[in-house]
Amino acid sequence: MRLSPELEHWNKLGQYFQVAPLACNVFAIDLGDCHASSKDTCLLIHGFPESSFSFHKVVHGLLGQFKRLVLIDLPGYGFSDKPEDDHSYSLVAQADAMLSVWHQMGVQGGHIICHDMGTSVATELLARSVNKLLPHWIQGGINSVTFTNGSMVLRFAKLRLMQKLLLNKTLGPTISSLAGSAAFKRTVLSAHGASGEHALDEQDVRLLWESCCLQRGEKKNHHLIRYLNDRRRFESTRWLPSLKIASRIIPTHFCWGDADQVATIEMARHLQEEICPDSLLTEMKGAGHFCQLGSPELWLDSVGPFYD
Repeated sequence: MRLSPELEHWNKLGQYFQVAPLACNVFAIDLGDCHASSKDTCLLIHGFPESSFSFHKVVHGLLGQFKRLVLIDLPGYGFSDKPEDDHSYSLVAQADAMLSVWHQMGVQGGHIICHDMGTSVATELLARSVNKLLPHWIQGGINSVTFTNGSMVLRFAKLRLMQKLLLNKTLGPTISSLAGSAAFKRTVLSAHGASGEHALDEQDVRLLWESCCLQRGEKKNHHLIRYLNDRRRFESTRWLPSLKIASRIIPTHFCWGDADQVATIEMARHLQEEICPDSLLTEMKGAGHFCQLGSPELWLDSVGPFYD
């Protein structure tokens, strides 16, 4: 597949790390000072159906806030390998892969900024933190977490038709095999919700689709979206209780585009009011689901003060 100049440039910024047990090659980018301390390190976790490239519009601004940025394409996404059907793509497995790559990169902790599915991976890491199950080499710990527009409380989520079809055990494989760029565009724009100055432009959607199609990854979306089943299984028993405990000791920020049509603003307000009353909620007026793409300046202006 011939890469667009934007993705080709992004690919040249990174390198690959091997993750067991499937010998999966995982793409990662390390920007800034690779020897920076945990308190000066930002760890970015992308969502579905995205990749680390979704943060390309905000990395320069974040480097004014942090000395080091670490971005990873989780297995199944972007430039990373897409293991075959016997791979679970569970959130627990994604957290394991994330930790493996961080270890190989010499990451000892940092500030997590996560989006969409990445918010679920982050809550699994917080669950391990409060249960003292993080590996010993994370000496710097999780310094803070900023959650942006992720379906962290599923009863508030308004899934798009395509998402529901992909989750269907019978129809999912067929939908993956048949879905093309037009259906992808409709789903992305419907989920995003924002219009005007905060809308996604044609290039944003085209590059999202191109990233999704690397190694024919668009044919595996019915596997990747299974993370929502993990959400249903562990949300009330593991992740939200752990988040509630963690937010008392780890600075926690919900930074939310209020035009999001999937992970609605009501979800963010519930999280801040009922689960994490010690946290900060910042509402990005007019911003949609893919807020760091559609509203990068507003995103940086909203995320940044938390770290000041």
